[in-house]
Amino acid sequence: MTAPEIPAASMSGVRQLSSPPLALLLDVDGPVASPVTRDVQPGIITDMVALAAAGIPVIFNTGRSDAFIREQVMEPMIAAGMPSGTVIHAICEKGAVWFSYTAAGPGPIHVDHELAVPKAYGDDVRRLVAEDYSAHMFFDETKRAMVSVEQHIKVPSADYLAEQQLFDTDAVDLMARHGLGVVRLDHHAPNSDDSVDYRVDPTIISTDIESVRLGKDLGAGRAVELLAAQGITPQAWRTMGDSRTDYAMADWLHHNDHPVKHVDVRPADGVPVKPYEVLTAADLGLGNEVIHDDAGAAFLRSWREAVEN
Repeated sequence: MTAPEIPAASMSGVRQLSSPPLALLLDVDGPVASPVTRDVQPGIITDMVALAAAGIPVIFNTGRSDAFIREQVMEPMIAAGMPSGTVIHAICEKGAVWFSYTAAGPGPIHVDHELAVPKAYGDDVRRLVAEDYSAHMFFDETKRAMVSVEQHIKVPSADYLAEQQLFDTDAVDLMARHGLGVVRLDHHAPNSDDSVDYRVDPTIISTDIESVRLGKDLGAGRAVELLAAQGITPQAWRTMGDSRTDYAMADWLHHNDHPVKHVDVRPADGVPVKPYEVLTAADLGLGNEVIHDDAGAAFLRSWREAVEN
């Protein structure tokens, strides 16, 4: 079992640390929010509040919208008694949108409009979903820069994934009709200038259509900037995600000389060889069946216990 590397600290009140021993950069779907129910376990909320109150930066780096973070993460954390001095940063839509919140609620929403998908394309995707795919998925109206389509919770995963293949093909074809270059996995369809500016990115519960400049690496850079603006430089980082694309957080941090370890809560996809350490539930002595938010909860609890002890 890998022991969490956080020195003991008092849990009374909020600690303001300019050089905390650790900062947490967390994907949301999978390690924090259940990919089945889309909500967050109360224990995860409690542990994140406790860690933040102890001076450990807790930052979300997600493809989700700011509305999702407010409803599923921020409001439960505030309700759980988040101390007034705590600041949580949320980097949404893979770096295109970000905001911070305290116990008083959310601050201003920042949007990089240069990274937004053209509105006319988004309008056509909305119509496409309504006319052909509404039985299996819905258009996410809360996104500000990306275009996202998500599985209905009651639709079986296998049925959704089969329909997703058809939707993604239509979404790529629609890009061409708008004169836009696009990539989906290994399929590249450049525009007339032989460039690719957008990506169709399928996940196990959604398809995100986004600028190719978006990604978890962009979110990691924003996270470092947000902490630096507070005068905070963590001694080390832990990133956590459930897909191969989430490794980009740790890749960016490692490349920019930040000590980091990555937690993979769905390692069945295969753990790539990396120049930094990759942790899974097995490192906590847990079985292969412990994945997603159950694995995320176990790591958060282990880090909290290290702080308290």
